[in-house]
Amino acid sequence: MKDPVRIAIDAMGGDHGVTVSVPGAALALERRPDASFVLFGDEQAVSAELKKYPALAGVSRVVHSSVSVQMGDKPSQALRQGRRTSSMWMALEAVKKGEADVAVSAGNTGALMAMAKFCLRTMQQIDRPALAAIWPTLRGQSIVLDVGATIGADAQHYVDLSIMGAAMASIVFNLPEPTVGLLNVGVEEIKGIEEVKAAGRLLREARLPGFSYHGFVEGDDIGQGTTDVVVAEGFTGNIALKTAEGTARQIGAILRREMTATWMSKLGALLARKAFARVKQQLDPRGTAGGVFLGLDGIVIKGHGGTDPIGYRAAIDLGYRMVRHDLQAKIRDSLVHAQEAKLAIASAHVPAETGA
Repeated sequence: MKDPVRIAIDAMGGDHGVTVSVPGAALALERRPDASFVLFGDEQAVSAELKKYPALAGVSRVVHSSVSVQMGDKPSQALRQGRRTSSMWMALEAVKKGEADVAVSAGNTGALMAMAKFCLRTMQQIDRPALAAIWPTLRGQSIVLDVGATIGADAQHYVDLSIMGAAMASIVFNLPEPTVGLLNVGVEEIKGIEEVKAAGRLLREARLPGFSYHGFVEGDDIGQGTTDVVVAEGFTGNIALKTAEGTARQIGAILRREMTATWMSKLGALLARKAFARVKQQLDPRGTAGGVFLGLDGIVIKGHGGTDPIGYRAAIDLGYRMVRHDLQAKIRDSLVHAQEAKLAIASAHVPAETGA
């Protein structure tokens, strides 16, 4: 029998704190009975909520934390004031010490990234971590990264993002060879900034194992699901994410307004209610579980700040799968292959010496 997956929970993180994190953990336990939990937060508040869930209490340990990182805290402020004593830091430190296999938080994204980078550091060969999101598409779902962890990228960072995103996609979508595309202003090889074009050349020549490089993709390809993984640097990826979220809310508001404008439209809405329910389910952010911080020397899951227990369960379940399918090992193996391919390409481009 496999050892339990040990999950560290920042119980105070997010808009709703223990009223979401603890019920979410209880729901996750129903699906993953081989999990155990360490809940970091105000002991009185956490224990009071935990009493409602005897099964969860039986596989959980509560560790008191006197500080809770607020959603509006600046990352630098949270790092200064929350190191060592905040529930967020303590959950991350549990992973660092080997006391937990994964940390889950719905707290302040910037603070979580700052603390995670400081506490866990990055994996060897990875200069900067990335935040990967699961994106609903017409084909199902895709992985999009980076959606805001770091700004800017050189060619090598794009390659690293491709490797990490493909490793995650292979687990989430159960694909032996997911397809990867670089987000660009056009699909033609002559288009785009030099860093993206250079990354495209590297990925084409390297032919790295574990994924298939598709080439450049454009913004509309994300929603189409043209590739299993879409790679962008953090500034571009974050704008794409926020634009998609805003567009979805805009369309929802317009539909609600128009469907209640006249008695005929109300009748049409009534007749189409099942179709609308299916659309809502496909676009429900609770199903996308938040994001994964990739490239750190430890697994960290970021849940949506305003999520409910169902969404929190999805975040925990995502972390469970990353551990069970050994995300870190997949990334490390891919990085080794990438380094070998890079050396082989470099050697192939060195002119042969000629005799006198």
